[in-house]
Amino acid sequence: FLFSDVLALPIFKQEDSSLPPENEPKHPPFQYVMCAATSPAVKLHDETLTYLNQGQSYEIRMLDNRKAGDIPEINGKLVKSIIRVVFHDRRLQYTEHQQLEGWKWNRPGDRLLDLDIPMSVGVIDIKTNPSQLNAVEFLWDPTKCTSAFIQVHCISTEFTPRKHGGEKGVPFRIQVDTFKQTENGEYTDHLHSASCQIKVFKPKGADRKQKTDREKMEKRTAHEKEKYQPSYDTTILTECSPWPDTPTTFVNNSPTPAPAFTSAQHSTYSVPDSNSSSPNHQGDGTSQGSGDQLHPSATIQETQQWLLKHRFSTYTRLFSNFSGADLLKLTREDLVQICGPADGIRLYNALKSRSVRPRLTIYVCQEPSRSIQLERQDAGNGDNSNGAIYVYHAIYLEEMAASEVTRKLALAFNIPLHQINQVYRQGPTGIHILVSDQMVQNFQDESCFLFTTIKAENEGFHIILK
Repeated sequence: FLFSDVLALPIFKQEDSSLPPENEPKHPPFQYVMCAATSPAVKLHDETLTYLNQGQSYEIRMLDNRKAGDIPEINGKLVKSIIRVVFHDRRLQYTEHQQLEGWKWNRPGDRLLDLDIPMSVGVIDIKTNPSQLNAVEFLWDPTKCTSAFIQVHCISTEFTPRKHGGEKGVPFRIQVDTFKQTENGEYTDHLHSASCQIKVFKPKGADRKQKTDREKMEKRTAHEKEKYQPSYDTTILTECSPWPDTPTTFVNNSPTPAPAFTSAQHSTYSVPDSNSSSPNHQGDGTSQGSGDQLHPSATIQETQQWLLKHRFSTYTRLFSNFSGADLLKLTREDLVQICGPADGIRLYNALKSRSVRPRLTIYVCQEPSRSIQLERQDAGNGDNSNGAIYVYHAIYLEEMAASEVTRKLALAFNIPLHQINQVYRQGPTGIHILVSDQMVQNFQDESCFLFTTIKAENEGFHIILK
């Protein structure tokens, strides 16, 4: 007890205060406070959640939080802040560009985020970009009273696929990034970033949701209430990493298809092989981005080539910043969310090299005169016999179509596809029947065919299945 009393003496406090500054917790230079109440139905240690009404103006107070002597170079100067409304859900972040383009198509002329200029105080040189519907930027003086009033026009359920049992709106984030001026006069030197989680409802919907949460909490026991945060009248934005878009790209008309931080983070991790359950399993280091299987070490360029080769050209722009490691980190659910059920599952199977079960299998061999002759060997005594066997190729059809038969025959027997004019099947009395989609659909599984070629009048030829 004496020891603890001694520690509490002012002289020891004085010694503590003389410790090097690096031992002190980092002090943020700015603080942003949104004048909207937090939900009471959020558990302890979870991030706060704030409900907003669509189109309603909400004040964000921009506060100078610096201690004496902190960042003296901005004294008497303006700083620039960019406010964004972005997706909280990681899966939606991957498809941000597509999601926002879809919203723009359904709401022509509208913006996701606006600044209520008449209500705002102390903001200067306000800019909005037509290609950045979810962001506004402005200059402000940290030494003066500054408030930015924002309006969020998108609602959380607009980005939620309809499911049985109603819809659950996706959460968004309000993020503020602040920059100081560099020597060349551009505001690109990052100072501070902070964000908070929000959900946006139709007008007055946020008030009803807040009331519902409050009533639910009132019904809980005192012991259960201890597990939840109290509701606060204002929302303090907590420090976070800067948004990957720099201020210079904010005015660029080419939209960013996906947040760059996903690529930067994923590339630092080892990616398991598709056949390995160990998270530390490493590949052999060979780049195979343009091969049949995408390797974790594939570069961004090789990943783009792999996507093109496997008929995913629609998503090359979306995954333009993804290396092989980044793409392989995505789960089946991620890919379905990003690409939709059909392409998502197809991409997942391609990444994991999963073969698709064929709808029909047929076996095809060339005429005996051209087939490969193999000596049949007796497994019992090793004696050779003179009986020749014909080598068949297995043709696996994913589509029950005549064009698929032609394509697979050309592939199996190294025949130029453009030289095959028609494929016929030899019918009764030796007649030649044109192979159609309907005929292929009536093939029995694992049917066997011999085929021969007949030169056509032009440079090509016909294939006849017997």
